[in-house]
Amino acid sequence: MSDMTTFEKDIRDAINHHSRENASNTPDWILAQYIEGCLLSFETATQQREAFYGRDPRPSVKGASSDE
Repeated sequence: MSDMTTFEKDIRDAINHHSRENASNTPDWILAQYIEGCLLSFETATQQREAFYGRDPRPSVKGASSDE
């Protein structure tokens, strides 16, 4: 567990704080890894979708300021 990302630690802490691990009887760190994996898979899928439709598959943030 020592190689856990900051994001995973934050998710683990939120899961533990809200006792969300109790319903599935699954350790909070396993759930945090699962959630991060789901997000990574979703990001890959959306990039593949954009490439399929001929759009720029790079992530973009709407409303972000530009450096121009």
